[in-house]
Amino acid sequence: MVQNARSRSALTLYTSADDIHCHRTRLVLAAKGVAYDRIILKADQPTPDLLELNPYGTLPTLVDRDLTLYDPAVVVEYLDERYPHPPLMPIDPLSRARLRLATWRIENDWLPEIEAIGEGGKAADAARKRLREHLLMTVPLFRASRFFLNPEMSLIDCLVAPVVWRLPHLGVDLGKDGKPIVDYGERLFHSQGFARSLTQEERDMRPDYNFAPG
Repeated sequence: MVQNARSRSALTLYTSADDIHCHRTRLVLAAKGVAYDRIILKADQPTPDLLELNPYGTLPTLVDRDLTLYDPAVVVEYLDERYPHPPLMPIDPLSRARLRLATWRIENDWLPEIEAIGEGGKAADAARKRLREHLLMTVPLFRASRFFLNPEMSLIDCLVAPVVWRLPHLGVDLGKDGKPIVDYGERLFHSQGFARSLTQEERDMRPDYNFAPG
C-alpha cells in the first residue's frame, strides 16, 4: 500500500534523474549530510501523489512533514537554514546579495542554453557556442577564489557544479582558456557529498570518472 504523501514523517525529495535544479537540491542535502527519502520521477509525468502536494507538478518538490516547497531557490535556502551546519551562505548581506544575483544570472543565462542543447536540432550548436561564451566570460570569477565568489563552498556552487559536471555530456569544450573552470569542477567533484548527490543517469554522463581524491 502506498503511503499518503502528507503522512510521511521523513524528509522527502521528489526529483528527476537528470535535471540541474534537482541535482542542485540533492547536492545541498548531500553537503549537509541529511538523510532523506528520494523519489525519482519523470519531469513531464507528475504522479497523483506529487500533484496532491504541488499543484504545478514541478520538480524538485521537498516535503518536510507538513511543509511542502517547490521553487528551487526557496527549497535550497530553506535547507540551508533548516540544517545550518555547514552553512552554505555567507554571513554578511552584501555577499549574500551577490550570490543571489549571480544565481539569478546563471538561471537566466546558462540554463536556457542547456535546455536548448537538450532539445537537439540545429539550435543546439548555437546554444553550445553561447553557453561556452557565457562560461568563459566568468573565468576571472573562477580564478578569484577557491569556490565561486566565495572562499568556502556555498549554495551557488550547488548550482554551478552540476552545470560543469554536464559539460562533456553536452558537447561543450572550454579549451585551454577554460582550465580554471575545469579545475574548479575537479575540486567540487571531490568535495564532501558530490558523488552521493548523483543519480545513476548523472553518473552515466561521465561513466569513466574516478571520484577517488587525487
